[in-house]
Amino acid sequence: MRNKNNKHLGIEVEPELHGKLRYIAKYEGRSVNGQIIYLIRQCIRAFEESNGEIKLDTDKR
Repeated sequence: MRNKNNKHLGIEVEPELHGKLRYIAKYEGRSVNGQIIYLIRQCIRAFEESNGEIKLDTDKR
């Protein structure tokens, strides 16, 4: 079930990029959406390891 507090993110990608993303997601046992979430989390983790934790103002989410 979808969490109503989650934010929606729409993106446009080239067909070749989409096909390759779909291939990798299937290979790793994820949906395309799950693969994108995984990659975003990896990016944030790497950023925070280099730059420190990102502190968010909860009122502005």
